Amino acid sequence: MFKEEQIHFPQSEIKTMLVPVSTGCPYNKCTFCAMYTGDAYSEIPLQDMEYELLNGDPYTDRVFLTGADPLAVGFERMSKILKLIHKYFPYCGCVAAYASVRTVHKYSTEELAELHKAGLGLLYIGFETGSEEVLKFVQKGHTVAQAVETGKKLNEAKLPFNSIIMYGLAGEGKCVENARQTAAMLNQFDSSKIVTMNLTIFETTELSEMTKNGTFIPAGSEEKLEELKTLLQNLEARKTTEFDTTHATNIIKMTGSLPGEKERLLEHIEDLKK
Repeated sequence: MFKEEQIHFPQSEIKTMLVPVSTGCPYNKCTFCAMYTGDAYSEIPLQDMEYELLNGDPYTDRVFLTGADPLAVGFERMSKILKLIHKYFPYCGCVAAYASVRTVHKYSTEELAELHKAGLGLLYIGFETGSEEVLKFVQKGHTVAQAVETGKKLNEAKLPFNSIIMYGLAGEGKCVENARQTAAMLNQFDSSKIVTMNLTIFETTELSEMTKNGTFIPAGSEEKLEELKTLLQNLEARKTTEFDTTHATNIIKMTGSLPGEKERLLEHIEDLKK
């Protein structure tokens, strides 16, 4: 059943063992997202997951849970999934997954800490922006306050996460202010990595229709580079945090540690603008 669905995972997990948890997206309302268009949300039965694990390499050391938002299955079911992974992959050191602010925000700090203790080692969270206005416009389904509370809750639970940010999402003329607000949000919690993505407008999305009727005017490459520059300038990492723009959508590819390599990264942007 799940083998008929298109599987999405971060490029950094390309060599990771994939374990299906759900198909489709339980929310599926973001105006810019085309990843799960037409895919009904459903949870993979535990026996099907166990079959996948049973036929895997027992020496697997890393697992990625597939699905738009695996934690949407709830604490009890996620605990069972992590126990199954530990049963069949006793050497697994990290279970990673996509996650949404909407879902993680519903978990208690204690529950997140328990899941981390059971093997959940890294979440990839689409914060996208720190602008309340933009969050509402793209129907992201969470507020800036909820995003900050979620980040702080994960820090308290000591559960690492990567913050995914999408530049260009505010549209023409609004990118720089969006960058300032996004940095202000990110500065309130500690991310393991800040991953940027360049807004890509897909034909099947609501944002595509908004672009056609003039409701949304995309920003140009020069403004997007200025947004990245402003984001970097305003980030104040309290702990060593990787800044990564190597995702395929990006108009500039670079990585570096913050705060130490901030100036080098800024110089790289300036070189591209010349």
